[in-house]
Amino acid sequence: MRQVAALPYRVEDSGALSVLLVTSRETRRWVVPKGNPIRGLSAHEAAAQEAYEEAGVVGITCPAALGHFRYDKRKRDGSLQPATVALYPVAVVEQLNDWPERDERETRWFDLESASHAVTEPELKRLIGGFRAPLRRAGRMARILSWARTKSGERFAMLRWFQALMPKQGRFFEQFEEHAKTLVAGSDALARLLKGGGDIPALVREIQDREHDADAITRDVLQDVRRVLITPFDRTAISGLIAVMDDAIDQMNKTGKAITLYDLTEFAPEMRDMSGIIVEASRLTAEVLPLLRSVAKNSTRILELTARMVEIEGVADDIHDAGLKALYQRSSGPDMKEFIVGREIYSHLEKIVDRFEDVANEIQGLVIDHA
Repeated sequence: MRQVAALPYRVEDSGALSVLLVTSRETRRWVVPKGNPIRGLSAHEAAAQEAYEEAGVVGITCPAALGHFRYDKRKRDGSLQPATVALYPVAVVEQLNDWPERDERETRWFDLESASHAVTEPELKRLIGGFRAPLRRAGRMARILSWARTKSGERFAMLRWFQALMPKQGRFFEQFEEHAKTLVAGSDALARLLKGGGDIPALVREIQDREHDADAITRDVLQDVRRVLITPFDRTAISGLIAVMDDAIDQMNKTGKAITLYDLTEFAPEMRDMSGIIVEASRLTAEVLPLLRSVAKNSTRILELTARMVEIEGVADDIHDAGLKALYQRSSGPDMKEFIVGREIYSHLEKIVDRFEDVANEIQGLVIDHA
């Protein structure tokens, strides 16, 4: 049996991530909203429908599954049937006061560790536990001792040895993480914009404001690259990473400007799906950047996250092609204005996702150079 499930999540004021679980009807154990595929809906759309019916949440669903887990579904005759479930992240925009199964289930927000302990399926535990695992930055002495243990017995150049002991100057890590916040906020506004029905001018202004914030951070980074004596990474690597991050928010801003220019108020489902990919790519970027504070220690996790960023870029390409084809078929005839305008929006969305793939490639290069 094949099923789909949603992992509704939100970012708390503290910056921590919470996920929403529901209780099953019969055993009352904690589970994620899930169900069978729904005719006429894609897999991620069916997962979003389950999140609404079972938990009363609506949001932005990533069309690329986070992973799969298995469990034994009890049938009406008491027998068990193995089921494989595709799990889709849903960035929650709103939690409703009423929904179809409100009186049949309990809902509760959990932090990731508690949610991982609450569910029983081992593979689901792993998926939730690895969804986002922010690490505290170790103190300076702890980092030096860890470095010493790791490098004990190795031979390497005197300059590198001396450079490793010297304090790092500049605020590069903090700047990267602040820039990532603009990407998360910008992608959220873009996704809400493409859902339609919202305050389009206000959402476009929100993207523009975040783009201006990102520009200021980028300028600070490039100034520090020139003036700081010792940098944590190669200067070209720092410049390259902040540049592709800034390109991503720039493309979000260009998308908003194009929507305003052409007075668009309705958007194709494929455009909304691409915005779900962008929201997920932003979340992954915000998770992976703090791990750069200790590349060697976090290299495995960094490569896992960047691999998913590359994977969902491929999903976005498929969505882009399908959307462009559907747009062309709808627009066939002497008047191709709708196709020309829609193609421009698709082009901007594709470029946003491509820039996040560039972010992943830049970070993978850092791991290769420094881990």
